[in-house]
Amino acid sequence: MKKIFNYIGAICLVISLLFLQACQDDFLDKPVQGALGDDVLANAKGLDALLTGAYGALDGQGDFTGGSGWESAPDNWIYGAVAAGDAHKGSDGGDQTPIAAIATFTSGADNGFFNTKWKALYEGVTRSNTVLRVLALVKDLPETEKAPIEAQARFLRGHYYFELKKMWNMVPWIDETTTDFNQPNDVDIWPMIEADLKFAYENLPATQSQVGRVNKWAAGAYLGKTYLYQKKFDLALPVFTDVIASGVTSNGLKYGLVEFKDNFDASTKNNAESVFAIQMVANDGTLDIYSANMGGMLNFPYGTGAPFSCCGFYQPSQALVNSYRTDANGLPLLDGPNSSPVKNDMGLTSSTPFTPDAGTLDPRLDWTVGRRGIPYHDWGLFPGMDWVRDQAYAGPYAPKKNIHRQKNQDIYADLSSWAPGNAINVLVIRFADVLLMAAEAEANAGSLQKAEDYVNLVRARAAKPSGWLYQYLDESNPMAGFSDKPAANYAIKPYPAGKFASGGKDYALKAIYFERGIELAMEGHRFFDLVRWGIADQKLNAFFSYESKITTDLNGAKFTNSKNVYYPIPQYQIDMSVVGGVAKLKQNPGYN
Repeated sequence: MKKIFNYIGAICLVISLLFLQACQDDFLDKPVQGALGDDVLANAKGLDALLTGAYGALDGQGDFTGGSGWESAPDNWIYGAVAAGDAHKGSDGGDQTPIAAIATFTSGADNGFFNTKWKALYEGVTRSNTVLRVLALVKDLPETEKAPIEAQARFLRGHYYFELKKMWNMVPWIDETTTDFNQPNDVDIWPMIEADLKFAYENLPATQSQVGRVNKWAAGAYLGKTYLYQKKFDLALPVFTDVIASGVTSNGLKYGLVEFKDNFDASTKNNAESVFAIQMVANDGTLDIYSANMGGMLNFPYGTGAPFSCCGFYQPSQALVNSYRTDANGLPLLDGPNSSPVKNDMGLTSSTPFTPDAGTLDPRLDWTVGRRGIPYHDWGLFPGMDWVRDQAYAGPYAPKKNIHRQKNQDIYADLSSWAPGNAINVLVIRFADVLLMAAEAEANAGSLQKAEDYVNLVRARAAKPSGWLYQYLDESNPMAGFSDKPAANYAIKPYPAGKFASGGKDYALKAIYFERGIELAMEGHRFFDLVRWGIADQKLNAFFSYESKITTDLNGAKFTNSKNVYYPIPQYQIDMSVVGGVAKLKQNPGYN
């Protein structure tokens, strides 16, 4: 794969040089060809097309990024999960080395991945701003229909800026009134994000005619999340309470918890747990991967006999697997899951006999991680080394939440590219996430019993045997279905009544943080959670110490709290902001 990208890169370099040679002043002064002006777009039809385009930027894909799809993946698998110890980069040491630098916190501002992500998010901002600017010019829409359109555009802009804020903290604010786009990053943009999401919450309808469009309750959940990130618990609580009590999906389903696995299956997407999802499709007639989840196209098992064409990235860590160990009471080991590690097959060939761990485990493990001897959806028992590109480098496991099923891949997978894509939605916010955010806000406000109730709703869902993974009816024919025998020794229970209250606020928060880690693992949240809780240095350096004894990819890794809580502003963006020899964009601390 690396050779292919080197070849493509060489071609792109030649094209870039020819383009730059052509870019003299007189060339730049020529009018843009093929662009539609406001006179064409300032009507109901044009406005709807622009709004669709603003939604279209959610997947982070397109030629405008100048990078590969995974660099700006909307699930933040690199920046939010690999960088948090949920997973290793995967593949082998020579493939996609910029990710390795991000994972070990040795990356500088010249890492091109940061620039790709930055451009993808500001593309979303630009498209949202265009909707808002043109909306003011539209004459053939009643005023009553304008507010919901404005609310959608402001929700989307709020989302793009939220992503920018949590990645880089201080970023330039550009809105529909901005004419000079070279703005400094010297203003905290939280108030503007709040204002956008609050407007959306107050002006969006409860349901939409198209499931992919955002509604009032998605805006409420996002507004509550924005308050939570700023530790405004008193403001977050009533919003979360409203969303939990009254919220419905865009297609009118009362919010609720579905079976855990149904959140990661294209045939059961847009269910009652889907609060804000980026819609993915496959086999839509385009004959390419761009409609599917291109951001995750590297993240499939790869090796001898593996049923996927690429590429072996995003391998869950041993530390993550250990976190699913439960005690005799079905509760997690909050203070030291690594002291009771789950058995793995490191160093064993696929032909060497192996018996999976027999200890008690949280059933969510086997919907999150592919591990030796356990059914890998309907693709067969995960065979270990044969489906792992370099076990010594990145461990023995494979991702699972992003993997489509064999039985319906003709509908929900796009195999036309050199790497697979599929129609599994990217869940930016799901209802379990809302419950755990609400639990965090309640615990911080002193309502420990209410916090426990919310956490127990999530754990009770995981404890239902109907949602567990089971062994195959026939191992030689995995698509024949599953038996009634659990695939592992699953044991999970809710916390005993009053456990949070008796343990106190610190215990309650520890339990909530841990629950978020296992419920939302491999979904791109963890790094940003660790940072906002102020425990990133403690957790990540402990992870590096433990995991580097198992794999070779984390050598030299170190998290520095004064530097690494935010990523470096892309150097390319700083260079472009220079006016009169002075850059308008200022670098984040520690990267100069």
